[in-house]
Amino acid sequence: MSDRLDDLERRIDELRAGVRKAMRARDGATARVLRAELRSAERAWDALVSGEQARPAGGAKEEPPRLVTVREQVHQGLGLLGAAAQPRLVVAVSEAFFGGTIRSNQLTSLRRDEERSFRSSPHGRPYYLCAALTDRLSPARGLLTLSTWPLERRVVGPLSPRVDFLTCAIAVAEQELRNEAGNERGARLLVRMARNIPGATDGTLGTQDPGRVVEAARAELRVHADRDTRDRAELAERAAAQLGDAARLFGAATLSTIKKENAK
Repeated sequence: MSDRLDDLERRIDELRAGVRKAMRARDGATARVLRAELRSAERAWDALVSGEQARPAGGAKEEPPRLVTVREQVHQGLGLLGAAAQPRLVVAVSEAFFGGTIRSNQLTSLRRDEERSFRSSPHGRPYYLCAALTDRLSPARGLLTLSTWPLERRVVGPLSPRVDFLTCAIAVAEQELRNEAGNERGARLLVRMARNIPGATDGTLGTQDPGRVVEAARAELRVHADRDTRDRAELAERAAAQLGDAARLFGAATLSTIKKENAK
């Protein structure tokens, strides 16, 4: 329950700040949308705190509103992709396949919030949104992972960015294959990803065949997989031996980070 309350309170604070910003900019339309979302979040918070379900006039129970937090939306997106990913890709996947409403700027402080939560109450949550780890075992800039993944999947060697991109492209293509009714946003995302995979496109600018994308991405993966697997295994072994629990999730402090902390 405390995990859910933390997420809701953070979201309420974000929405209140957004409303104030929209009002200052005299953007009435945005302010109305954010206020409606704020009311929904506050109702969800009230329902969670009270532990009660609202009863309409007829007496039947009404389920409290279900607000999918930014944190949960990022978790959904990463869960589908199955590999370290940049925030903009997570946002696109969430929007395309889960009806997500994340804005990229909301992810800026999310990883820091996750680290603070872990350090204040280690392993208090079922999962954490954390950083990929570089060959220096420091946090990789702009790459999100899930704490529930094994270390081998959360570290990045020289070939890992390409391997992870191909893994994500396969996941998106396979999701498109499962969507028999079609998904315009998912299709557009797949087109963008396919352009960066040799043999994945038919030379047109339109919708790409998901099966073709999967085949082309897997073919390239076979070229890189063995080397990348060895590199990651070595990095994961170093991380397990040298880092504590928090650093395994969020990375070891670099010299520049220490200097910034000391300057505060």
